[in-house]
Amino acid sequence: MKRPLQALLVLLLLGTLKLPLEQAATAHLRAEKLLTPRVDLGLRENLGQMGFAASLGGLRSLVASITYLRACGAWENVRWGAVDSLFQLTTRLQPRYTHYWDEAAWHMAWNASSHYLNNEKLNPALREKLSYEHVLRGRDILLEGLRMIPDDARLWHTLAELYERRDIQPAKAAECYLKVGELTGNLRFRRLAGYQYAKAADRALQLKGYELLMESYRANQRPPSLINTIKDLELALSIPAMLRIPEARVAPGAVR
Repeated sequence: MKRPLQALLVLLLLGTLKLPLEQAATAHLRAEKLLTPRVDLGLRENLGQMGFAASLGGLRSLVASITYLRACGAWENVRWGAVDSLFQLTTRLQPRYTHYWDEAAWHMAWNASSHYLNNEKLNPALREKLSYEHVLRGRDILLEGLRMIPDDARLWHTLAELYERRDIQPAKAAECYLKVGELTGNLRFRRLAGYQYAKAADRALQLKGYELLMESYRANQRPPSLINTIKDLELALSIPAMLRIPEARVAPGAVR
């Protein structure tokens, strides 16, 4: 009896010593993004027992595909609350898959927002309120996605477009475009940032926009929109005549 008892004690001791090492190794792998984040236990209520069990194993990608397809079905039936909830499940199961975050934000900030804004059954004040709330929901989805994958150029690009076209915050749109340019090395996004800074009321931001647009001008990238925006900024910033570009404003529809 003594020998089995001693063996059991040794196993318990080894297990006790091994557990902190395994936990530390797991934490390190997750910190380095080499291991998938553990699934939120709150998913149990939403996925059901079988789906939850599968999500803890190697089938979480499959379960995410199922919840994604259900979200698409909810979209086809104009059930925006269900679309949002199902995409939340999908992104929790596959938090490092860009497409899920991007599409979830698109459905909220563009599709749902436009649906409510154009719904003539609602009074105008409520239409605008619901529309804007869904724009903000789309923004929050993108910000959450960027917390998971902070160097994802696609999500930064979508966030820039949201600030430019839906939430109308030019300075924030410019910052996001600059981030896309930094991540991709594509100078076009610096020009897009310049256009956004040019819309700002703050003189310092306008000057920043002018400098970014002049970068493109000096690189011989001179579409009509760039020429016209530079001409506007020259006036707004009182740029000395000797430093102004020689081109005249380009008429709308004119070909250079």
